[in-house]
Amino acid sequence: MTENLPGSRRVRVLALLLPVLIAAVAFLAWSQVWMTVELGGGLLVVAAGDAAAPAVPPFALAALALVAALALAGPVFRVILGLLQALLGLGIAASGLLALGDPVAAAATRITEATGIEGVASLRPLVEQVVVSVWPAVAIVAGVAGVLIGVGIALTASRWPQRSRRYDAVRAAPAETSVQTDRLDAWDALSDGDDPTAR
Repeated sequence: MTENLPGSRRVRVLALLLPVLIAAVAFLAWSQVWMTVELGGGLLVVAAGDAAAPAVPPFALAALALVAALALAGPVFRVILGLLQALLGLGIAASGLLALGDPVAAAATRITEATGIEGVASLRPLVEQVVVSVWPAVAIVAGVAGVLIGVGIALTASRWPQRSRRYDAVRAAPAETSVQTDRLDAWDALSDGDDPTAR
């Protein structure tokens, strides 16, 4: 799709498409089962991304909104938005890392729903085994990719092609000013007794 585009235009297209892809992958990972916890007595508790990493959707939605702003931004704001994209990717990756680092804490809300016992410290003795799926790792990879894309956007912001100024209001200003000046001159001439239509 981007092979036939000039270099600067290809960079811009990729910078606008890749964050959307990253957000879609993050949403997909978040919607899946992240871990299955086995409690005493053979009770199984399943925790999806909504319980294990509730911060992923806000980060992913913000990344999507950022793409819309990025399409309209000038070079300076592109740098700022690129850095913001990197921070959002970092947030997604951190959510996955926290869940992998402490699966019991990540699944705590679901375990509490199943047992009625609250507090991670009280829940740990109940857990016999935790099986973690691949989806936290997918979220981490998506987040790291988001960081790299954000840094790439910031570094290449000045190489993007110029936006079209076709719809800028500033462009119409000189013509409007000229018309108004001509009208004022005509009124002044009429006030001085000179008929501008007789010229």
